[in-house]
Amino acid sequence: MNARKNKSLFAAAAAVAVTGVVAGAVPASAAATPLFLAPSELPPHASSPWYAGPVTSGQPDPLPMCVGEALPSISVHRTYRTDLDTGALQVTVVERGEQRAKDFAALLRKKLDGCAETVMKLNPEITASQKYYGKVNVEEGAHVYGVHTVASWGATDINMFSVGRDGNTVTLVTWGQLGTFADAQVGDFKTTTATAVNKLY
Repeated sequence: MNARKNKSLFAAAAAVAVTGVVAGAVPASAAATPLFLAPSELPPHASSPWYAGPVTSGQPDPLPMCVGEALPSISVHRTYRTDLDTGALQVTVVERGEQRAKDFAALLRKKLDGCAETVMKLNPEITASQKYYGKVNVEEGAHVYGVHTVASWGATDINMFSVGRDGNTVTLVTWGQLGTFADAQVGDFKTTTATAVNKLY
């Protein structure tokens, strides 16, 4: 299977950033609209700039692996890409209250905790493994994960995920490319995650 087909199978390689929110999703007390990553704030690519798609209300299409079905209709997203088969996504959800945001962040983390097992269950031709890269100390905190997948036809991908929260707002950032855990830009991705959460408000 070629890289294009493989990338579509694992939508985590697509990136989505959120700068707007569906009408009615923001509490009346929230005067600010969340801000989102600029292309230059993503992990640097060795030979290509990053490009950003438009900010779009609703769930991303395709959905990112493992966490996609948990994303509500009030999601706002933006995708990013490079010239060389590397992609990223930011999705932001503004909840009606802080407890709902805590619960939603916990749900995303639970799905990421079992991501490799879920991928293999849904795709028998895929072998997956994962790592937890720890917490990023920003606002109410963010957590970083990596998932490596190998297909029976030889394709190998490394994807990274982070879930962060600032008050009643949760943001999900994903990054993916062909490769293994050795190709994961962990430090750069943690910096991107901190920037994403700090920029929310």
